[in-house]
Order: sequence, then structure tokens, then C-alpha cells
Amino acid sequence: MPPPSTNEQPTGSTPVGARRAPLRREVIFAAALRVVDQDGLDALTMRRLGKELDRDPMSLYRHAIDRTALLDGVAEFVLDQLVIPHSDGGWRTQLRQTAIDFRDLCLRHPHVVPLLVTRPPATPLGLRPICTLRPLEQVLAVLIDAGFPPVTALHLYRAYFALLYGYVLNELQETVIDPEESRDLLRIGLRRLPPTDFVHIRSLESELGNYDGLAELELGLDILFTGIDHTLNNPPG
Repeated sequence: MPPPSTNEQPTGSTPVGARRAPLRREVIFAAALRVVDQDGLDALTMRRLGKELDRDPMSLYRHAIDRTALLDGVAEFVLDQLVIPHSDGGWRTQLRQTAIDFRDLCLRHPHVVPLLVTRPPATPLGLRPICTLRPLEQVLAVLIDAGFPPVTALHLYRAYFALLYGYVLNELQETVIDPEESRDLLRIGLRRLPPTDFVHIRSLESELGNYDGLAELELGLDILFTGIDHTLNNPPG
């Protein structure tokens, strides 16, 4: 039997001189999200992403012309995972579940939250990627179908997402200095605060030391929905 040809390639490898299949956009930004999840936003560069994908970084510029576009793409990729659920329980059930899903999404990707909250895509509203506008369109549809005038629905959408952004940011800031410490005053570092200057904060040490992000979000939604109910039953004018 003749010896095997030296030109044969190992199974699964790309033949010498063969063109590699072009990368799909979703593959690129899934890899970018992995980098951000692992090492934060500052770690995401074209060079690092090229290494993650085993590609020449120059080949990525057709999908993102600069780092700003790369960050926008990551935000778009994450937001595309948020789906407004269909529900027979009415607009309150839909918006409550959407809020919980949004919180879960942010907690899975905490490094991406600044992109979602403080740095929207750097393009006019109508020119942004379609998936970044879907939450706006879908929440407007939920509220308008519930009987709100379109302009009122837009105001309520803004209040709703402002609440979501604020609660998520607040939860991510709630860190414990010493999880093994039994006293809440020590667990969250309140002992360094002068007792006479921060009487009310120190008096809430137990509540502050046992922060429940989901419970806080639910309470905030209850307050918001009460206000929405009032708006629906007492329209301006």
C-alpha cells in the first residue's frame, strides 16, 4: 500500500489556499459579548475580537467600522434577546414580565448595562438597528391596545424604561464588603459613617444589608402601574 500523500490535510482543518467562509454578524457579536462578559468593555478591541474569532482584525471592519460601532453592535445583540411576551393577563402582566426578563438579561451581562442605559447607539432614532427599536414599538402597542392615547403611551414607555434602567443600575451597585460578616452594619461598611451625620441610613442597616433586587423592582412596578391606572381613569383634559 503506498504511503499517504503529504498534501493531505488533517480532518477538520482548512485546506491551504482555501478561502474561509465569511463570518456572520451574529457570530461576531456573540464573540464580542463573550469578551465583554469575561473582561469588561475596555477589553473589547478589534484585535482582541480577532483573536477570539481566530481571524485577521481587519476582516471585521466590514461589520463594524470602528469601536463605537462595535459597542453599538453588542448592545443591539443583547437587546435582540428581549421579547415582549404575549399574554391574556393584560398590559400589566406583559410589562411586569418584560421588566423581570430585562433585569435577568442585565444581570447575565452586567458589563453591557452601561451600553444599554447611558450610551444608546450613536445614530438618530430612525436610523438605529431595527431590534433596538422593537421594545419601543412593542410597548407602545401594548399600551395603545390597552386604551392609552399614543402620546400618553409614549410618555408611559419613557417612565417605564427609566424605572427599569434605574432599578438595574441600583442593584448592580448594591455590593457587600464582607459576605461572611453576620452584622449588616459591617457587611455593607456602614460603620465608617459618622453616626450623628447619617442617622437614617444607619437605622436602615438591616434593609440595606439584605437587598432583594427582584422585590424592589416589583415594588417599583406596583407604584408605576398605580400611577398608570390613575392616568388611564383620569385622562388629562
